[in-house]
Amino acid sequence: MSINENQLKKPLIILTGPTAVGKTALSIKLAKAVGGEIVSADSMQIYRHMDIGSAKITPEEMEDVPHHLIDVLEPTEDFNVVRFQQMAKEAMAGIYGRGRIPVLTGGTGFYIQAVLYDIDFTENEENTPYREELERLAMEKGNACLHQMLREVDAASAKAIHENNVKRVIRALEFYRLTGEKISEHNEVQRSRDAAYNACYFVLTDKRERLYERIDKRVDGMLAAGLVEEVAALMQMGCTKDMVSMQGLGYKEILSYLNGEIPLERAVYLIKRDTRHFAKRQLTWFRREKDVIWVPKDEMGYREEDILRFLTEYVKEKTERGR
Repeated sequence: MSINENQLKKPLIILTGPTAVGKTALSIKLAKAVGGEIVSADSMQIYRHMDIGSAKITPEEMEDVPHHLIDVLEPTEDFNVVRFQQMAKEAMAGIYGRGRIPVLTGGTGFYIQAVLYDIDFTENEENTPYREELERLAMEKGNACLHQMLREVDAASAKAIHENNVKRVIRALEFYRLTGEKISEHNEVQRSRDAAYNACYFVLTDKRERLYERIDKRVDGMLAAGLVEEVAALMQMGCTKDMVSMQGLGYKEILSYLNGEIPLERAVYLIKRDTRHFAKRQLTWFRREKDVIWVPKDEMGYREEDILRFLTEYVKEKTERGR
């Protein structure tokens, strides 16, 4: 009799879904119900001083549930999926050590995938002579030159990586030079791996029109709460448009307004429009994922107690099967 493979894997709960669907409040209830601690899978809430535009959970809203990967980096620091994976795994090791269950919550699908499947990005932190050569080439001949080089050796990566994302273009070229393998093929193999955890992968959803209405109200609430003032303060700290932190929805548009590039009304329109587009892309991403458990709020009558009961019963059944 073969051992159930899940018996050898640690439990992990994932609660995700499109922006503004209501993940935060539900994640608190779920963590309390299962004895969990929350690990944020959000590319913006990691930053200090960026509270309003990231819809960051407040200490009061946490209700004494421990949260990880929130308010730990300065806006001037770079943050990417490789760094997220390292930090999330460290946080999860501590959670398991305390005999509790990690609840991975947030809407950044690639971050969730990186943890769930323990993707090996084979990140080489050391500067190689070839990397330095490529950096010089980018400065001398421009980003398009490097992007064309990538297109010639790895068309799939060139299609996926914008030519202005010079770091990723260089990384893909360097990977090809060092290994003889296309990084796009390497990452595809990694993504097809089995889950590294005995996971419950919940995706909270709602009707599109209701979700879009919530997005518009959230943006209006952010402006009323002082989003413009928050971005102005970040500018005073030296934050600029080319920083990773300032690429977040709400921040780059208000930055354009404060720089005199567009009127405030246009900035608000763009935030709402692009956030709706982002929610649509998030749902497309989650539909491609394996083993997703869809949690449609509308079909559950928007009854929070019923939604929570469904989640907790599923978790209990899955963890018991994995023992």
